[in-house]
Amino acid sequence: MKKGLLTTLFLAARLFAIAQAPADPDLLVKVGDKALNFSFYIDKTKQTSLDKYKGKIVMINFFATWCGPCRTELPRVQAEIWDKYKDNPKFALLIFGRDEDWDKVEPFKLQNKYTFAMLPDKGKKIYSLYAKQMIPRNFILDEQGKILYQSMGYSEREFNDMAALIAAKLK
Repeated sequence: MKKGLLTTLFLAARLFAIAQAPADPDLLVKVGDKALNFSFYIDKTKQTSLDKYKGKIVMINFFATWCGPCRTELPRVQAEIWDKYKDNPKFALLIFGRDEDWDKVEPFKLQNKYTFAMLPDKGKKIYSLYAKQMIPRNFILDEQGKILYQSMGYSEREFNDMAALIAAKLK
């Protein structure tokens, strides 16, 4: 009986410690914040801004061509998010190569047969509005531009949670 009580108390203490753990110190925004606006090139000649996507559920992904977890996540983004919602007028996907230019993201996109836009974020100008380091990072914005979800790194569970949120918002 004592062993069971001690185990229960230990688990409760661990869960409390996890719940009290500090937030990601490299994250500059949090769920519930309004996403910071930024301008970017949707192709080599056409500039736009995040504000133009109001009214849509927006997924923002930051990756790098050299990043192993990004290379695991992006095929799932293609198959389970982009292929499913690319024709939905209430959805937008913005994928930025953190600290990379067109000369890196375009060949990477072609090599991997991705059909979504891959956009450069040379100098981390956009990324640095949202976080200090660590990729991949994902942000899901609601129709008003409020951050509904954010993640760092890649895990199957996290990706499944993110995909379920997108599916629920686009019903």
